[in-house]
Amino acid sequence: MPPCTRIGHKVFDEMPKREDRTTDETSFMFLRDLLRSSTMRTGAETPRSIHCYALKSGFLQDLPASSMLLTLYGKSGDLVSSLSLFGEMKLKDVIFWNSMITALNQNGRSLAALGVFVEMIQNGTEFDSTTLLLALSASSSLNHSKMCPLVHCLAIKAGLVSDSNLCNALMNLYAKGEDLSSAECVFTHMEHRDIVSWNTIVTKCLANGHPSKSLNYFKSMMTGSGQEADNVTFSCVISACASLEEIRFGESLHGLVIKSGYIPEAYVSVANSIISMYSRCGDTESAETVFEELLCKDVISWNAILKGFASNGMFQEAFSILKEMQLVDRIQPDIATVVTITSMCDDICLSREGRAVHGYTIRREMQSRALEVVNSLIIMYGKCGLTSQAELLFKITTDRDLVTWNSMISAFAQNGFTQEAKNLFKEVVSEYSCSEFSLSTVLAILPSCGSSDSLIFGKSVHCWQLKLGFGDNILSSNSVINMYISCRDLTSAFLLLETISETRDLASWNSVIYGCASNGHHSESLRAFQAMSREGVVSHDMITLLGTISACGNLGLVSQGRCLHGLAIKTLRDSDTQLQNTLVTMYGRCKDLDGAVKVFGLISEPNLCSWNCVISTLSQNKAGPEAIQLFRKLELEPNEITFVGILSASTQLGSTGYGMQAHCHLIRRGFQANPFISAALVDMYSSCGRLETGMKVFRNSGVKSIAAWNSIISAYGFHGMGDKAMELFKEMSSSNSRMEPNKSTFISLLSACSHSGFIDEGLRYYNQMEDKFGVKPVTEHRVCVVDMLGRAGKMREAYEFIKGIGEPQKAGVWGALLSACNYHGDTKLGKEVAEILFEMEPDNASYYISLSNTYVGLGGWKEAVRLRKMVEDKALKKLPGYSVIDVGVR
Repeated sequence: MPPCTRIGHKVFDEMPKREDRTTDETSFMFLRDLLRSSTMRTGAETPRSIHCYALKSGFLQDLPASSMLLTLYGKSGDLVSSLSLFGEMKLKDVIFWNSMITALNQNGRSLAALGVFVEMIQNGTEFDSTTLLLALSASSSLNHSKMCPLVHCLAIKAGLVSDSNLCNALMNLYAKGEDLSSAECVFTHMEHRDIVSWNTIVTKCLANGHPSKSLNYFKSMMTGSGQEADNVTFSCVISACASLEEIRFGESLHGLVIKSGYIPEAYVSVANSIISMYSRCGDTESAETVFEELLCKDVISWNAILKGFASNGMFQEAFSILKEMQLVDRIQPDIATVVTITSMCDDICLSREGRAVHGYTIRREMQSRALEVVNSLIIMYGKCGLTSQAELLFKITTDRDLVTWNSMISAFAQNGFTQEAKNLFKEVVSEYSCSEFSLSTVLAILPSCGSSDSLIFGKSVHCWQLKLGFGDNILSSNSVINMYISCRDLTSAFLLLETISETRDLASWNSVIYGCASNGHHSESLRAFQAMSREGVVSHDMITLLGTISACGNLGLVSQGRCLHGLAIKTLRDSDTQLQNTLVTMYGRCKDLDGAVKVFGLISEPNLCSWNCVISTLSQNKAGPEAIQLFRKLELEPNEITFVGILSASTQLGSTGYGMQAHCHLIRRGFQANPFISAALVDMYSSCGRLETGMKVFRNSGVKSIAAWNSIISAYGFHGMGDKAMELFKEMSSSNSRMEPNKSTFISLLSACSHSGFIDEGLRYYNQMEDKFGVKPVTEHRVCVVDMLGRAGKMREAYEFIKGIGEPQKAGVWGALLSACNYHGDTKLGKEVAEILFEMEPDNASYYISLSNTYVGLGGWKEAVRLRKMVEDKALKKLPGYSVIDVGVR
């Protein structure tokens, strides 16, 4: 017996036995009536007065009277007196035991109630279905579902399973403990099922993530049970339809609700379920109609329509309904409202509105009452890029849960604060035990591993994920695959994809296909797509095609790109603007301007990204006039990317008129501070001969990007001012600028040295590239060196430089030497170099023409004619050169 149940034993055991005295029936009836009438009052003094009267009258040993008195003590919250009375009684029947258990349950002493129940069973006292119901109630309050099988066995042994109330309670507790199969077993063997039985199994199936089972039980109930559905049934099955997005069945249920008399206008819980169902299925018009016809709306009704608008992208309508909600006197936004609005703000990055919601929660003191509000605000600030605000809110929150930590880690990782995310992750790992972690922690930290420098940390997270038992979770595996690709460890990514071959889904393949394409591994992306197609288990979707089409564009594979375009038309039901934009870019990179313009013309409602894609495509393919002409037709508000394309077109045309007009537009819109814009302006002005203006733009730009430095260095080199270019390089690579030179920087610098004849300086920079600056030389750098030596007449040194590299070089390097031989009339070396080029690119007419011109310059007409005839016989064509002149801008 628990200590609390022994209170009063000594006192009453030591009292002398009362004398048996006979009292009249009138006094006894008076006590009974007094006890019955007192059950309507809950004051503490009343049961004590009755207790004194019962003691004085000698009726305390009467079990029915004592049971009622004990019940009175329980209702008044006087548990000490209840336990004293319980301990005083030596003879206790089942009703008296039940009364004690009830009193403990009523006063939140569920554990003590279970203790009394166990003592009762151990004492061999007979129990009834009420006893078991009370035990189940105490277990439910404690979320102690392990008691359920014990009570169930006692019920079977005592033959009490025919009690539908007891079976309903068993089903409820089994399902609460996520043991739905046992709940269904109880339901199946019930002799008499009432509406509560059906509602219990229907609601618990839904609560345990089986909405289809809910609908099946509902259908069985309506067809063969003889039971009529009530508002609880309808609310549940309509919610199940929402989960399954079964709008047709949901509409049928809506009609059945009206036919059954549970009209949504009167039964608010049913109406709320109908609103949520229509919203979840995308029919916001029907949801709004039901909402407007609802006479007595509660806060759940408002939250349902608000969430419906938000989840369907109707953000303006959602904010309108929020304003309307705040004008209703008896309705005030609650925690669910705040979470919905905050989630909407983070979806579309409405930081201003999100801050207003934050202020509202402070005024209503919601943050101190609901941690989920704090968590939603941290998520919102993180997605809006306001990491400092998220961090401040995180730091002032003392009562954090794991969701709070995960939200802050995710906010750091999403906004590039990778080290902060890792530090916080290490802190949370030391704060919680392994059993407490969820998959969300893994998903939050993995995006912080986005470069090869994070590979070791990413691998440790992968090991930690496996240790926690999330290795079989496909979502977790897909995230790890993405991490390995971002860290450029393709071997581990493909190995993991192969490891999960039994469970991998379309998202797994997309992680590899789209991930490789996004991180520059275009050939691997196409190989993964081919492997997925050969396997034939899953079919592609739009994400798959976005990755593969992008890869084709970057590799210049126009034939494969066209095939994928056809596949998209054949297999995708609707034309997606994002996919069409990707197709425009792909055709542009493959130099198929007609294809790019044709796809753009088929876009029904082109967005700004569509316009930017086609303008950039035209600019990159030397179609500057067409790009500017198309820009004039743009009806949307242009952004920085639009102007980069226009400036590129102006640069090609050598037109400062167009470029200056674009510059004026940029200033009016406040875009001139953008580092990419300033780089494009520098390039445009310098290419059009306005070097001083370009330098002014460069000096006046606040944040100088690496592109801007490269542009101005290249500009000085192009204008033969190599000394200025070298000064700028020295300024850039100094500790003050904190700018690391890249591949393009050295191309610009070496080209400047070549144009200005600074051979020794150029060779020194080339030799320092990898050792001092960590930039590995590529073909473009070697072309610059060969051109630099060739311009100085040092053809033999250039030849030895190429041979000394130690690996076969591309045609561009040999082509630069051939041009130098042509310029200086070195036919012997020119012929040797030309033979190498003829073998490498036999269909490139420019090499034949260059060598031919060399012979002509030295009077070798016979050899020149022979080479020209070879070009004619092979039907080769040299791309014509052209020049432009600016005649003004209209």
